[in-house]
Amino acid sequence: MRWISTWLVAALGMIVMPVPAQVRTVDPNQAIDSDLTSAPRGRDRAQDRIPAEAQPPVAASESPVAGGSRRVVQEERAEATTRASETYERDDLMAAGEGVFGKGAEGLAGIIERILKDQGRPNAYIAGREASGAFVVGLRYGSGVMTHKVEGQQPVFWTGPSVGFDVGGDANKVFVLVYNLYDTEDLFHRFPAAEGRLYAIGGFAASYLRRGKVVLIPIRLGVGWRAGVNVGYMNITHKSRWLPF
Repeated sequence: MRWISTWLVAALGMIVMPVPAQVRTVDPNQAIDSDLTSAPRGRDRAQDRIPAEAQPPVAASESPVAGGSRRVVQEERAEATTRASETYERDDLMAAGEGVFGKGAEGLAGIIERILKDQGRPNAYIAGREASGAFVVGLRYGSGVMTHKVEGQQPVFWTGPSVGFDVGGDANKVFVLVYNLYDTEDLFHRFPAAEGRLYAIGGFAASYLRRGKVVLIPIRLGVGWRAGVNVGYMNITHKSRWLPF
C-alpha cells in the first residue's frame, strides 16, 4: 500500500505544479487605464480613413502662371517708364540742336527724326564745335558740353586722326547723340569710326561710332568740302590735348 500512496502523491504533484505558471499578475491601475488609452488610437485611425474629397477645398485667388505673367508685365512696364524718363525725346533734341546750328536750320528735323527712327532715343548728347583738315592724313580737334539725362552736364574734348583718301578741310558745328551711356566715364575712351560720305557746303552729315555698347552719332553742319572714305576714331577726354593719338 505504501508504494501506491507514493505514486498518488507524485501524480498529484505533477498536476498541481503547472497551475502557478499559468497565473498572470495584473496591475489593477493599468487594467483600468487600458480602455482609456486605446480609444484615441481608434479615433485617429478613423480620421485617417476620411476620404480626400471630404477635405475642404483650398481657395486659390489666381494660378501661379497667371500671377507670374502679371508680374513680368508690370516689371516690363516699369522698365519702359524708367527708360522713357532717362532718354531725350524729339522736341528736347530739336531744341538742343537748334542751339548749336541755329533756329530753323534746314534739314535738322529730318536727320534727327531719321536717326530716332533707326536708333531710338539717346540718353545724352554733346553740343560743340570742331576743326579738322585732311590731305591723306587728317587731324580733328573738338570741344563741347555733354548733357546727360541723369548725371547732368560736363565739358568734353576730343581729338582724332582721319586716315583715308581725303582732300579738303572743314570747320564744323557738331551735335552728337549718345546712346547707352549709363556711366558718363564710359564716354572717355577711343571710339572707332567708319565714315563714307560726301560733304556739301551748308549741308548736314551724320556718322556712326561705337565702343562696346556705347554709340555716338555725330551730326555735322560743315563749311568746306571733302570727298572720299576715311577711317579713324574720336578719342574723347576730360581735358584738351594737342596730340590726336
